[in-house]
Amino acid sequence: MKLHIKHTTDYRYTEPLRYALQTLWLTPLSGPAQTVDFWSLGAPEELFAQTDAFGNSIHSYTFVGELTDNVRWSLVNAAGVVETLGVAEFTDGQGMPLPQLYLRESPLARPHPRLAEFGRRFIASPALDGTADLQAILALAAGVAGVVSYQKNSTTVTTTALQAFEAGAGVCQDQAHVMVAICRSLGIPARYVSGYFYAANEPDLASHAWADVCLDVAGRRWVSIDVTHRCVIDERHVRLAMGTDYSACPPIKGVRHGGGEESMTVSITIEPV
Repeated sequence: MKLHIKHTTDYRYTEPLRYALQTLWLTPLSGPAQTVDFWSLGAPEELFAQTDAFGNSIHSYTFVGELTDNVRWSLVNAAGVVETLGVAEFTDGQGMPLPQLYLRESPLARPHPRLAEFGRRFIASPALDGTADLQAILALAAGVAGVVSYQKNSTTVTTTALQAFEAGAGVCQDQAHVMVAICRSLGIPARYVSGYFYAANEPDLASHAWADVCLDVAGRRWVSIDVTHRCVIDERHVRLAMGTDYSACPPIKGVRHGGGEESMTVSITIEPV
């Protein structure tokens, strides 16, 4: 399926902006699950491309205002066409980090005994050869979706996996974090994935998140699991970036000086081509 995606982030400030440095994780890459036909980014200043430690394509820009400037808004645009292939299982290339990296704790997806206890209901113990059973992983994902119900505006981008698990509610980001943290608690490498999801009747999920779980450490084989929908990914999913958790690959991250109070409006539209 070919999908046209447009993602706009509009910042407004109550006072003139003096300085801003922002990094964008807003460029999908072609891979086993998708082919990027074309993609463009727009920002207030020239963008500089890099590849981060997780293999994501990232772009950064710097804005420096003059004392006489009265800049009180900025706009970041991303748009393009991606053909989704519906491939959920894949093998990382040799240049990618080893799966063991994704066993380490991260700020939003730390292993915890309570999470391990829940996970053992579905996976009694990890295999000694570094493999995992797909059906058991899917059962765990369904279990996570059952105990962390999807509820808009129930958490923030700083909510941890344990906090969402204990609260029993969250959004797709939280469900993915809980899944990742439980897998790590059981000794199974797992990572957070940001992306887009096309569903005409679920516009709130246009910006989406899911989890990669390692099925074979030695073979670097992974499966992408959409916890919210209790399934492996399919042609509705567009992969954007991945990392240890949301804090490692947010759509936009940065610092600023001046501007006073900030408000942000995000608009995402996804349409079949």
